[in-house]
Amino acid sequence: MWSGDELDLDAYLARIGYDAGRGGELRPDLATLTALHRAHVLAVPFENLDVALGREVPLDLKSLQAKLVDRCRGGYCYEHNSLFAAALERIGFTVAGRGARNRSRGPALTPVTHALLVVTVEGEPWLADVGFGWQGPLEPVPLRDGARVEQDGWTFGIGVEDEGVHVLRALRPQGWTDLYAFAPQALYPGDFTVLNHYSSSHPLSRFLGQVVAQQPGTDTRRALVRDTLSTLRPDGAAEERVVAVDDLITVLEADFGIELDAEERAGLERLHPSSA
Repeated sequence: MWSGDELDLDAYLARIGYDAGRGGELRPDLATLTALHRAHVLAVPFENLDVALGREVPLDLKSLQAKLVDRCRGGYCYEHNSLFAAALERIGFTVAGRGARNRSRGPALTPVTHALLVVTVEGEPWLADVGFGWQGPLEPVPLRDGARVEQDGWTFGIGVEDEGVHVLRALRPQGWTDLYAFAPQALYPGDFTVLNHYSSSHPLSRFLGQVVAQQPGTDTRRALVRDTLSTLRPDGAAEERVVAVDDLITVLEADFGIELDAEERAGLERLHPSSA
């Protein structure tokens, strides 16, 4: 389903810094899922740079591996979770896709544009999402009503609404806030392709025409949108600063670990608001 047999698993594990020798044999169990999820999230950044540059965003495994594994680039949800699904499938996990409505920007009813995974371990479903950017979980979240997990000071919970819709929530100093909501309908790689087409090309997509790079972390989470770099800590402390065009590439490469070539650097600098 997810082309796991085509994945260079050793290269992927090296990319995310997962030491299979130290961690023991890779098994389709919760310990392995948790370790892989955390390693992927902390190693591979969320970014939309190909979309911002007007490029196509292929989701075939060969392209994903070349970009996110071999080149040390990042990607957005369809890329991250397609690659992660391939790795999990290769190890023997049962993986299904889901499509979610983003609620992190407020109460407006948004279309289904976010892709995530549900992984079944010993008969129990777990939300696995390595592609939601700086607000996403570090580790899988049990997919049951009322579930609450604390991950390095960041707390996430699951609620269930009408028609079996699940909601991923984050606990902030001001209380619980919804991140996204998704129905139980399974999605497949072809469905990710359709959602990807909208997000990478539709005029209303928030990913067009601006630089987005995000990285969840244990003690600090970072997000760069256009020229504003935001940081957030578990206690709710937040900071913002404007990134000048001369500092843009340094921030992308040093703060987010994104590998860029000369053409990409020049193109991204042209997108900076000060260059408009």
